[in-house]
Amino acid sequence: MSDQLIRYSSKSLFPIIAAVFVALLLLSNISAVKLIEFGPLITDGGLFLFPLVYIVGDVLTEVYGFKAAKRVIYTGFAFGVLAAFTYYLVQIAPPAASWENQAAFESILGFVPQIVIASVLAFLAGQLLNSWVLVKVKAKTNEKKLWLRLISSTAVGQLADTVVFTMIASLGRLSFDEFLNYLVVGYLYKTLIEVLLLPITYRVIARVKAHEAMLG
Repeated sequence: MSDQLIRYSSKSLFPIIAAVFVALLLLSNISAVKLIEFGPLITDGGLFLFPLVYIVGDVLTEVYGFKAAKRVIYTGFAFGVLAAFTYYLVQIAPPAASWENQAAFESILGFVPQIVIASVLAFLAGQLLNSWVLVKVKAKTNEKKLWLRLISSTAVGQLADTVVFTMIASLGRLSFDEFLNYLVVGYLYKTLIEVLLLPITYRVIARVKAHEAMLG
């Protein structure tokens, strides 16, 4: 899909898909603040939405190409940084005398440099690798075996994302066993979700491609 189509067609789905990508990223980053424990398994609240970020990223790269996907990834990165900076400004602003939720706000949206750095670097590394691997496998297979490039790109991207985030975010905060549990569970879960949702991803990609092809 050409950049010219994205730039000049008002009916292109690209802006909508890009907006969904950035929105899912911001929502999952907020959700990830809470650690969740299912028996011996430890993960974070991002498990509900973050896998969808990669699925939408796959759609962007598959339909519109690596250059277009990179623009959206960098946009998501910029808004992630802006969100963290905004939360920080709100956090340090003097609360009204009648507002008694300062501690609660800081515990959920408070600026924690270690977590912010882990989040934005992990996202950038994971998404860029995800898109890069997808286009490379696509070229190697002559645009065949969509399932292979979707799974392989997610496997690589999620690994980079999970390793970078877990290593930085858990430093001095989790024991080695907790760190290993968090790393393995997070990676396997996110990759498994991609595999389970392949039928839906296939349909979304097919419909978006068909829509954009109609635009010429």
